[in-house]
Amino acid sequence: MSAAQIEAFLESMASERASAANTLRAYEKDLADLAAYLSGCGASVLNAAAEQVEAYFVDLGVRGLSASTAARRRAAVRQFYRFAVAEGWRKDDPSRRVDAPKQGRPLPRTLNRADVDALIAAAHARKGHPEDAARIVCALEILYASGLRISELLSLGLNAVARDPAYLIVKGKGGKERLAPLNGPARGAIKAYLALRPAHIPKGAKDSPWLFPSRGGTGVEKDRLTRRRFAQLLDETALAAGLDPAQISPHVLRHAFATHLLDGGADLRAVQTLLGHADISTTEIYTHVATERLKNVVATKHPLARK
Repeated sequence: MSAAQIEAFLESMASERASAANTLRAYEKDLADLAAYLSGCGASVLNAAAEQVEAYFVDLGVRGLSASTAARRRAAVRQFYRFAVAEGWRKDDPSRRVDAPKQGRPLPRTLNRADVDALIAAAHARKGHPEDAARIVCALEILYASGLRISELLSLGLNAVARDPAYLIVKGKGGKERLAPLNGPARGAIKAYLALRPAHIPKGAKDSPWLFPSRGGTGVEKDRLTRRRFAQLLDETALAAGLDPAQISPHVLRHAFATHLLDGGADLRAVQTLLGHADISTTEIYTHVATERLKNVVATKHPLARK
C-alpha cells in the first residue's frame, strides 16, 4: 500500500462522502495501524488473506481500545478494501466476512444547570489579564448557548459576530450550514470580549480573521486558539469552579445544551436541527438522559421508594 494509494482513498472519502478533515486524519492513522499489524504477520495490506484481516479485527477487541475507536478502525479498513477492489488493486475484499460488533451506546456525560453556572462564574472570576477571562467567558457562553462542536467554535471568523447577531451561521460536518442561536448572556459576553480581543492578536499583525486569535500563533491557519490550549483553559476553569476537569469538555457542554433544552420541553426535531445531526437517532440519546434523570427523581424523592 503506497502513499499514493492512501492519498487516493482519502481524496475519495473527502469528495464522495464529504468526510471531515479530522475523520480523514483518523482514517490515515487507522490504515497505518493495520499495515503495522499485518507487517508483523509477514503480510501487507494489499496481499493480506481474509484470515489475517479477521485476526486484526479480533486483536482490536483485546487491546483495550474504546468501542468507538475500534469500530472506527474496522470501518476504515472495510471502506479501504471496498475502494481497493473498485480500483482493481485487489480482486477480493478480505474484510467482508466479519460482521461489525454491535455497540452499546453509552449515555453522554452532561452537566446540571448549577454546574454550568459555576463554570461560567469561575471564568468571570479568573485572575490575571482581563482579556483572558473575557475570552474563556465568551467561548463558554457561546458553547452553552448554541451547542457548537469545539471545531465549529474555534473556526468562527470575526465576521460571524459582526453587528451583534442573534444567531451564528455555522458550517458543520460535511460542510452543511445551520443556524446556531445566541442568547442574551452569550451576546453580552461577545461584546465584552471584542473590546479586549486586540490583546490576543499575534504580534506584528494588524488583525486576525478569527474570532479567537492566538498571540503565539503564526500563519493564516495557525494564528487562532487551538483545541489543546482551550482544553487547558477549560481544565483550569473547572478546577476553579470545584468541578472535576476529567468530567468537563466542550462536548459535555454540547450535551448539556441538548439535555437542558429537552428538559425544558423542546421538540426533539428542533434539537436535532440545532445540533446539526443528520440522523435523529443520534439526537434521541438525549431523551434517554432525561429518562434516567426522571428515574433518579422517582427513586430518591418518592415516599414509597425511600421506604
